[in-house]
Amino acid sequence: MKKDFWSRKKVLVTGGAGFIGSHVVEKLVDRKALVTVLDNLENGKKSNLKSVLKKIKFIKGDIRNIKTSQKACRKQEIVMNLAAKVGGIEFNKTHQGTMLFHNLIIPSVMFEAARLEKVKRFLSVSSACVYPRKAMVPTPETEGFIDEPEPTNSGYGWAKRMSELLGKHYAEEFGMEVSVVRPYNCYGPRDHFDPNTSHVIPALIKRIFDGENPVKVWGSGKQTRAFLYVEDLAEGMITAIEKYPVPDPINLGTDEEISIKNLIQKIIKISGIKTKVLFDTSKPDGSPRRNSNNKKAKEKIGFTAKVKLDDGLEKTIGWYKTTR
Repeated sequence: MKKDFWSRKKVLVTGGAGFIGSHVVEKLVDRKALVTVLDNLENGKKSNLKSVLKKIKFIKGDIRNIKTSQKACRKQEIVMNLAAKVGGIEFNKTHQGTMLFHNLIIPSVMFEAARLEKVKRFLSVSSACVYPRKAMVPTPETEGFIDEPEPTNSGYGWAKRMSELLGKHYAEEFGMEVSVVRPYNCYGPRDHFDPNTSHVIPALIKRIFDGENPVKVWGSGKQTRAFLYVEDLAEGMITAIEKYPVPDPINLGTDEEISIKNLIQKIIKISGIKTKVLFDTSKPDGSPRRNSNNKKAKEKIGFTAKVKLDDGLEKTIGWYKTTR
C-alpha cells in the first residue's frame, strides 16, 4: 500500500478508542495521516490510544448527536465509521430493539453529518451478521440480503443491512465515495473480555485464566469458525477505503478455519494452564460451519489475512496476561 495516499490526509475515525478502532488509528498515524477520533468511551478506552494520543485530536462525544458529529466532520477528507452499539450473543438476543435502534441511528447521523460537511469519502463498517443462518459456506457477498439475518443477531443484522443501503443511496444521490466492509470474527489485544460483551476467543481466555475447571462449552465442539486477527482487519479497512471507494460490500475474513474443540485446546496450550473441557451436547452447536468467501477482497483490494491463528492467539494471550 502506498503511504503517500494517507500522508497529511484528514481522517475522522468514529469509535477510534475501541478495540478495533484503536488499531486503525495507530496504522493511520504510521501512514502520517492527520487523525481525529470521535468516541463516547462507552466501549472504548482512551488508554487504548496511549501510543498515539499526542499525535491525534481526540473528541469525547456521542456520534448520535448530529451537532457533535457535524463538528467532528468539519474539514475532514475521509470518515471511517467504526462506531457501533455492540454486545455479546446473549445481550444481542435479548435486546434486539436496542441493537436495531442504536445501530440505525449511528450510521444515519454519521452519513448525514459527513454529507453536510462535504466529506468526500466514507467507510461504512457492516458485519457478517447481515448473512442468513443458512447461507452458503464459505459465504459470498451476494448472500448479504437473502432471507433474514441470523436470528440471534436479527436487530444488529438488519441495522447493518440498512447502513449498507444508506451508503449505496448516499453515493448515488450525493456523489459520496463510499466503501462497505463486512468483517468476520475478530480477536486480538484490547478485545472485550467482559462476559456481557465478549465473543468466543476472549471469553475462553478469561474463563481459563479465571480458573474455570472444567471449562464448559455449549455443543459438541465440532462446529467450525474462522477468526481474523485485529491488525489484519484494520489493514483491510484502511485498504478498502483507499482502493475501492464503491458501495459494493467486501468480506474481510480469513481462510484459516478451525473447530471450536481445537480452538479451545490451542488456547489452553498457549495459556500454560491445565484445565479440562466439558462439551455440553444437550446444548446446540449453532451453525455447523461459518466462514467467508474472500475472493472479492483479494480481487478488488488485494487483501488477504497475514497473521496465522497460532501467532494471533499468542499475541492476544500475552497481552491479556500483562493487563489483567
